[in-house]
Amino acid sequence: MTSPVTVIGLGPMGATMARTFLANGHPTTVWNRTPSKAAPLVEQGATLAPTMADALAASELVVISQTDYQAMYDSIGDADVKGRALVNLSSGSPGELRRAGDWARENGADLLTGGVMVPPPGIGRPGSYVFYSGLEAVLDRHRGTLAELGDTTFVGTDPGLSMLFYQSQLYLFWSTLTSYMHAAALLGTAGVSAQQFRPFASTTLEALTGDGPMGFLRILTEEIDGGTSPGGANSLRMQAVGADHVVEASHEAGIDTAGPRALRDLFWRAVDAGHGDGGLSSVIDVIRRPAREGGA
Repeated sequence: MTSPVTVIGLGPMGATMARTFLANGHPTTVWNRTPSKAAPLVEQGATLAPTMADALAASELVVISQTDYQAMYDSIGDADVKGRALVNLSSGSPGELRRAGDWARENGADLLTGGVMVPPPGIGRPGSYVFYSGLEAVLDRHRGTLAELGDTTFVGTDPGLSMLFYQSQLYLFWSTLTSYMHAAALLGTAGVSAQQFRPFASTTLEALTGDGPMGFLRILTEEIDGGTSPGGANSLRMQAVGADHVVEASHEAGIDTAGPRALRDLFWRAVDAGHGDGGLSSVIDVIRRPAREGGA
């Protein structure tokens, strides 16, 4: 018999998780701050727990998908979590996740944190995966059940690591697609459609992850880990001047310049820090040491 699971939080992500567990034969108990959201799941065979105590008592494995970690504390309240394996897949800061690990331990529970790397429709589908960190024993004990949501990728015992991986991936995702939108908007001012541009953008993105001369993901990785940043014929100073031109082109086209200006300023800060003759990877030095007035 498949193992039981409790799902706390029935937003788009949590509800999809509960449906996935049900579809794979797991007895599934659900709880939500707005109980009416559970109705479709109950029709599919889920059990709606009337109280948080009932939800926690229904199974050892408790999967949490809420707005943030504060929602977990607010929802659980003074209910007894002792002996429960809490798998929190909510978003938060790495520090919040670490504090949650302390809270769980003080209350006799085991916490495994996670970051889901697909949108709700991708849960349980090919290509879905989840970063996990914290107590690996929890993952080992419930790997078969959690694998229903996607590939289980354990990244370390630090509870905050799963969120660091998650947020790093989100930043890469958002910044890449936002720069594509900026590029499409820039070309659009000259009557070029996004569909006309897409093949060239696809070629660039594919080349960046390859092993050819444009394989900068590999090149930068080797230089970052090796602590080197050769510039040669493609110095950072030259690229900073090129970034100036992107800002000018955007300004002339009458589109937003905030993104290009941020990139240009980052390049010039690295040049001013003495990296003008180095390569693009030297920018990581100023990323690691942000300007005093910038950032949170």
